[in-house]
Amino acid sequence: MGGKSHTPIPKRNKFMTIAIEPNPAGLYIHIPFCISKCPYCDFYSITDHSLKKKFVKALLLEMSLYKSVPLIYDTIYIGGGTPSALKSKDIGQIIETVFNLYKITPDPEITIEVNPKTVTPGSLKEFKQTGINRINIGVQSFSDEYLRFLGRIHSAMEAKEAIAWAKNAGFENLGIDLIYGIPGQTEKSWLFDLKTAIQIEPDHISCYTLTYEPKTPIYNHMKSGAFSPMPDFLAGSLFELTSDFLENCGYIHYEISNFSKGTSKKSRHNLKYWSDAPYIGFGPSAHSFDGTSRSWNVRSVADYIKTIESGLFPVEEKEVLSKEQQIIEAILLGLRKKEGITISNFNIKFGLIFEEVFKETISDLKEKKLIALDNNQCRLTKKGTLLLDSICAMFTLNEF
Repeated sequence: MGGKSHTPIPKRNKFMTIAIEPNPAGLYIHIPFCISKCPYCDFYSITDHSLKKKFVKALLLEMSLYKSVPLIYDTIYIGGGTPSALKSKDIGQIIETVFNLYKITPDPEITIEVNPKTVTPGSLKEFKQTGINRINIGVQSFSDEYLRFLGRIHSAMEAKEAIAWAKNAGFENLGIDLIYGIPGQTEKSWLFDLKTAIQIEPDHISCYTLTYEPKTPIYNHMKSGAFSPMPDFLAGSLFELTSDFLENCGYIHYEISNFSKGTSKKSRHNLKYWSDAPYIGFGPSAHSFDGTSRSWNVRSVADYIKTIESGLFPVEEKEVLSKEQQIIEAILLGLRKKEGITISNFNIKFGLIFEEVFKETISDLKEKKLIALDNNQCRLTKKGTLLLDSICAMFTLNEF
């Protein structure tokens, strides 16, 4: 396996060449502002809102730098941070700029993430009027006790209200995020969250296990001995409970952490990440991917604004992926999806024969009932989903 190859990005005149793809690409827009930073979150965000006006201006300028990239887009995802910390007129201006600068398909998926504490019935209606047709609400839990542990600024009641308001505003594609693996959480208390979610009938549910990223407050708190993380075996049992319960309620478990009420309600934008599709990211710390390399913007909002005001691209660095890295990423991301890796596509892209290159690994994993090969797909079994990282590590031992 080769190591990472970092190549500096020219700051003037050009960004990177993105090949014209037969399938549409995605646009990600990072809004870095939060009312309060959650102790478990390692995404870039700030609580100082004094730079909002300059940020929006810089963001629109950054978008104009990429208008010559020869791609068509069918998803726009406004994430953060807390995008709903911006006014609807700013969000509307951002979306209008996207449509003015880029080729957008007739039926784009346009998503915004919101925090229950930062929306009102009026603001949600205004967001809907900007053209946004999908909303994702950061609920995390319907238990006030666990919301306090997670450092969330909203209550369970406020989460339910935000969901009701979003439906009343006309959003017909509504998703929520939930977190499990919280210290002290039991199967009973997690099932309470799932049952509450089902009663609300969201179109999409993302269930993430609580992780402890280095340098986050919750990580430091855990390391100090203030609490013990949930044992892996218990988190695994909650994962299995989640999958069984939501599938029995009619949801499709289409990706390890994601469930949709029908095929049309899958997150089309996030599927691009798991399918190696190209995407461009705007805003501080945002990432872009062209199929063989990725780049990322400077993290600091102040530096981001200053760079763009100087007429430069805000790109901090570019990473060119070796063929070995591309193969491993294709396996790791592909196996996250329910349908797994499409073998014929894999063979064409990398000039390999999947079943031959990974013959011994496949045989071993099939014998352990961790993967299945059928209908041109290599996919994880339900048992295998609990061991994704270990399974991917086994694939890395092969010579390509």
